[in-house]
Amino acid sequence: MTGGSTPNVVAFDREGVRGYLHRPAAPAPRGVVLAHGASGDCASPILVATARAFSAACFAALRIDLPYRQRRPKGPPSPATAAQDRAGLKAAVLAMRETVAGDVLMGGHSYGGRQSTMLAAEEPQLAAGLVLLAYPLHPPGKPEQWRFQHFSQIKIPAIFVHGTRDPFGSIDEMRKAIAALPSPAQLIVVEGAGHLLGGDRFDPTALVKAALAGLQG
Repeated sequence: MTGGSTPNVVAFDREGVRGYLHRPAAPAPRGVVLAHGASGDCASPILVATARAFSAACFAALRIDLPYRQRRPKGPPSPATAAQDRAGLKAAVLAMRETVAGDVLMGGHSYGGRQSTMLAAEEPQLAAGLVLLAYPLHPPGKPEQWRFQHFSQIKIPAIFVHGTRDPFGSIDEMRKAIAALPSPAQLIVVEGAGHLLGGDRFDPTALVKAALAGLQG
């Protein structure tokens, strides 16, 4: 596991859930769990920036290493062990629910966000909403290989953040996929951004505002 601890960011290691917990200055009434993309880990700049922004808005924000990344520091996940990654994500959400008294969101970047949507489809009561950064709608150059067949089973609100230059899905394709959701959904478009959404230059302000608005009804 990589990352770094500061007074407000502490290493988290509990019952197989590993990562870093961003603690707000005031007691957090709500939480968010963020998982990384296929080639990343919990120290990915986009996760760090997002966790900091949520923490500043009085969320407890936990960025985690998924089980496949805990087993090996490099390399992509295997479809054969995706269910284990969802189990690890579920364990992180349950750990966060023990940490805060209020709602817990889940999501993450690319693969981490995709596994979050699949988990939400399987267990609709687990989290209060989804935060999805650069959802990998299809492999680059293969728009026929859609990855949103399960969207019709998602019953919780979702916020998507997507760049106009993301090869994993165009904005029009994202809008088509989001229309399959029976629950409320919002698309935040980042002009000129690719799949990393600018990395450490990513500004999560609009995402956090949308999340707060959704939780406040």
